[in-house]
Amino acid sequence: MSDVDLTFVDETVRRLGCSRSALIPILQAIQEHYRYLPLPAKERVCELTEITPADLAGVSTFYDQFRHKPAGKYAVRVCIGTACHVKRANVIYDAFCKYLQIPEGDDTDAERTFTVERVPCLGCCMLAPAVQIEDVTYGYLTTDTVGKVLDDFLALQARRKEAGPLAPLLAEAARGEIRISLDTCCVASGSAPVYQALQKAVLETRAGVPVKAVGCMGISYMEPLVQVHVPGQAPIYYACVKPEDCRELVARHFPSQGFVRRIHLGAAKTLDDLLTDEGWEGVARCAVHQQHPALVEFVGPQVRVATEYCGQNRPVDLDEYLRYDGFEALRHVLEHMSPEQAIEEIKASGVRGRGGAGYPTGVKWSQVRAVPGTLKYVVCNADEGDPGAFMDRMLLESQPYRILEGIAIAAYAVGAPEAYIYVRAEYPIACRRVAEAARLCKERGFLGAGLFGTSFGLEVHIMQGAGAFVCGEETALLASIEGRRGMPRLRPPYPAQAGLFGKPTLVNNTETFSLIPWIIRHGASAFRSMGTGTSKGTKVFALAGKVNRGGMIEVPMGITIRQIVEDIGGGVPDGKKLKAVQVGGPSGGCVPASMADAPVDYEALASAGAMMGSGGMVVLDEDDCMVDIARYFLDFTCNQSCGKCTFCRIGTHHMLRMLERFCAGEAKAGDIELLEGLAQSIRQGSLCGLGKTAPNPVLSTIMHFRDEYEAHMEGHCPAGVCKALITYSVTEDCIGCTLCAQGCPADAIAFTPYERHEIDPAKCIRCGACKQVCPVDAIKVE
Repeated sequence: MSDVDLTFVDETVRRLGCSRSALIPILQAIQEHYRYLPLPAKERVCELTEITPADLAGVSTFYDQFRHKPAGKYAVRVCIGTACHVKRANVIYDAFCKYLQIPEGDDTDAERTFTVERVPCLGCCMLAPAVQIEDVTYGYLTTDTVGKVLDDFLALQARRKEAGPLAPLLAEAARGEIRISLDTCCVASGSAPVYQALQKAVLETRAGVPVKAVGCMGISYMEPLVQVHVPGQAPIYYACVKPEDCRELVARHFPSQGFVRRIHLGAAKTLDDLLTDEGWEGVARCAVHQQHPALVEFVGPQVRVATEYCGQNRPVDLDEYLRYDGFEALRHVLEHMSPEQAIEEIKASGVRGRGGAGYPTGVKWSQVRAVPGTLKYVVCNADEGDPGAFMDRMLLESQPYRILEGIAIAAYAVGAPEAYIYVRAEYPIACRRVAEAARLCKERGFLGAGLFGTSFGLEVHIMQGAGAFVCGEETALLASIEGRRGMPRLRPPYPAQAGLFGKPTLVNNTETFSLIPWIIRHGASAFRSMGTGTSKGTKVFALAGKVNRGGMIEVPMGITIRQIVEDIGGGVPDGKKLKAVQVGGPSGGCVPASMADAPVDYEALASAGAMMGSGGMVVLDEDDCMVDIARYFLDFTCNQSCGKCTFCRIGTHHMLRMLERFCAGEAKAGDIELLEGLAQSIRQGSLCGLGKTAPNPVLSTIMHFRDEYEAHMEGHCPAGVCKALITYSVTEDCIGCTLCAQGCPADAIAFTPYERHEIDPAKCIRCGACKQVCPVDAIKVE
C-alpha cells in the first residue's frame, strides 16, 4: 500500500477540481489508472479537496463500478442483461471462471491477468450472450468459445502494440462509396477487420472510392453489413461479410482507375490482377441485395425520425452532419422563434418523453421556462441501465450531433445556459463520440457563446455514470452529477422547480432529444400525424431475445407486438412458439402471446400489465420459464435498489425470497396471493418510480401465467429451467465425443471418449452447458 505512486492523484485533482461535484470523475480516473481504489489514493484525495472521507466512502461503496481491492490487468465483463440471461449468461460466467481457474469466492486468476465480473447490461442484446473485455466486445458466446475469446483479445493487444490501425482512405466520392458501421455491436460482430480489409482492397485495386465508417442502421442480425453506393444505382447490401470477401466485393462494383490485366478469378496474384465481372462469384455466405425479402421486411414497416440518417453519415464528421440539414432546426429556432413559440411547437406535436413515464415533453419544457431565474440546466439522461435496452447507445454512437442539437433547442426554449449529458460508462464508444462531437461543436461555434449571432450560448458537459441502475431516475441522476450517492428524493419540489444544484432543471432522455430537430424541421403536424390518439409519433425499440432478426427499430406508435415480432423480427427461431414479450425492462412487464395483437402505445401496454419504459423489447419462447424471468428481475432490482426507502429495500428482498421458494419447489398454498399483496404494498409505498414499478414483472407474470406458478408449487417447472426441479441425463444417442465433459463447469461428467457418458447428479449444477454443446441432442432434461 505504501508503494502507491500518488503523483497521478495530484495531477487528477488539479485537472478535475476540488469540489464535491468532481468526486465521481476523480474516482473514475483513479480506478482507470490503478485498476482499483487504493487506500492511500483515497486519503490523498481527501487531503487535496473539500471532499470528506465520509463523502468518499459513501460514494465509492454505492456505485458498482468502483473496486476496493486489486484487480487483474484486464476486466472481463459478462453481460447478465435480460437477453443474455435467457440465453444462459450464467453458464458463460461460470465457464470463464473455470477456464481461468478462479477459485470460488474470488474473481481474478492467479496470474492477475483477468478479473471476471457480471455487468447488468452491455447494450449488445442482439449479440447475446455477450462479454466485454476492456474496450472489446464479443457476442454469441458459448462455453467452448471462452478460451478462444481470451486468446483473441490477447492477440489483439499484441497487434495494437506493433502497429496502429490502417489510415483512412481519402478519396473522392464521385464514383460512389462503401459504408460500414463501427458501432459497438457491429465491431463485436467483426466489422472492424472488415473495415480495414475494405480500405486495403480499395488501395490494392485502385478503386478510388472512400470507405466510410457510418452510424448503425440497426440491422444487427446482418452484421458485418456492407453498403455499396454507386451513383445512379440503388444501394446494394452485403451481410455477414468477412475480410477475405472484401477484395472481390470492391472489384465487383468499382473497376480500377489504373491500367490492369483482365483475368479470371483465382489467378490473381499481384496488386494489378484486378477481379472483373468475368470472374465474380459473390460473397459466399450471404450476399443480400436491397430487394432481399428479409431486409425489406425488417426495414419496410419502420419510419426513421429519431434514427434519421443512421447508417448514412460518419458519426463525428461535423461537415457531413451539416450536409444532412444538421443544425438547421437550431438555426431556425434561434432566428425565427421565441422560446415560447418553440415550446408551443413541441406541445403541438404531442411528443411525450421517451424515457418511460411518457410525460408530455412540451409541458415539462414550459414548467422549467416558467420558473424565474437566469441559471437553469438541461440534462440528457443517457444512463440506459435497463437490461435488454440499447437504444441510447446506438443513438449516441450513430448521431451525437443530432442529440446535441436537440439539447441546444431545449436549452434555448427553457432559458438554460448549461447542459449535462450523463452517459453509462459501460458504453465507451458512445462516451468518446459524444465528447468528441461536443468538442468539435464548440470549436466551430455550434456550442459556446453567441450561437448564430444571437445572445444565446450553451456550455455542454459530459459525465460518465458509475454503475447504478437507480440513476436512471431523474433525481438520483442529479444527485450523481453533484457528486453524491445516486439516491432519489421526495417530490415536490420537482426538478423543474429545484433540480441540479438546486436550480430549475429540464431532464429528458436521449431519444426525446433526438426527435426535436425533426419536429422543428418538418413541423408539429407531421409528427402528430403518426401514432395513436394519445401516443404520437414513432418509438425506437431494442428488439432482442428469441427472435430471428434482432436490432434497433423505429416504428409508428400503434403498431402491434405481433407485427414487430413476426413481420420485422422474422418470428421466433428454430420453430419454437412465441410465449411472451418482455417490454420495458425491470419497470415493465411480460405481454403474453395471446395479447400479441395489442397496439404498442402507452395506455395499451399499461392495460396489459407492462409499460413502454425506455424501449427494451425481449422476445421469449416456450423454453423460457416465466417464474424464473420474474425472479431474475427481482434479483436485479434488489441488487440495484438504492436502499433509501423500506418498501423497496426490504419488500423486494422478501419478494425475491418467495420467488426463490417457487423456483425451488418449496412454495405453499397462499404464496401467490401473499406475493401479489406484497407487490401492491411496494407499489404504493416506494419513494421513487423505480421502486413503484419494481413489482411489475412479477404481477404481469402472475396475471398471464398463473398456471406456471401453480406448477412450481407442485414441484414441476414446465419449461425445464429451474435447477431444483429438473435433472439431466444422457440418452443412448450419445456418441462419446466428450464435448459435454469438456464444457461442464462442475466436472459432473467423466471424460470417457467413445463411450456413453454419465452425469453425476451430486455434482451437476444443472446449468445446461452439456445440452448446449451436445452435437446429437443426447442430453435429456426431466
